[in-house]
Amino acid sequence: MPETLRIHDLPPSERPRERLREKGAYALSHEELIAILLRTGTPGVSALDAGRQLVRQFGSLQRLASAQPGELGAVRGVGRDKAVTLAAAFELARRMAREIQGEAPLLDTPERVAELLREEVRLERVERLHALFLNTRRRLVGRQAVSDGTLDTILVHPREVFKAAIVANAASIVLAHNHPSGDPTPSEADIKVTRDLIRVGQVIKIEVVDHVILGHRTDAHERDYVSLRELGYFYA
Repeated sequence: MPETLRIHDLPPSERPRERLREKGAYALSHEELIAILLRTGTPGVSALDAGRQLVRQFGSLQRLASAQPGELGAVRGVGRDKAVTLAAAFELARRMAREIQGEAPLLDTPERVAELLREEVRLERVERLHALFLNTRRRLVGRQAVSDGTLDTILVHPREVFKAAIVANAASIVLAHNHPSGDPTPSEADIKVTRDLIRVGQVIKIEVVDHVILGHRTDAHERDYVSLRELGYFYA
């Protein structure tokens, strides 16, 4: 199909909206789904052309979903208003993923912590520390994004973590943060922050039960996360 062909020039059976009605959303390509969100193109660029350009430029849905509205709007055929529509759609998808996980998930293993946060943090460009507050049955009763940092470090004060834990009436805390580099290996700063928070928790009787770091699965890392407890840092 030529790049310059406009959607209204296509036969009805090849138009994204008609194809979705007839075959379902699962049958459409990334470009076609994006074209439906964009609705219309701009002079010389159809919505389908803009969808193709977005997929080519960002290379993956993950990178596309993490792009800022200004980056999306700079793509020919998108513009400011359509970029806002795309950003809203991606945020709704993230919220739906969290909702599906349930209101009170059981977080008794690092794997379950990773499952809770994986989709949310994979698009983050800086490190963000999350404190997950648990009851005595290890079910989530509250959570807070405690601190943001640069690409390779986060700064956190124990007061920020434990004040929110007390308000949530938490029996224990699981810490979790992402490594935007993709390598979940803990840094010296990660280990130090964890040990500092463990000591504070021991004093005020709110146990820090784990610190999970999320990255990407690679040949060197069979899982996309590590647990500092499993690595032995809670026993040193």
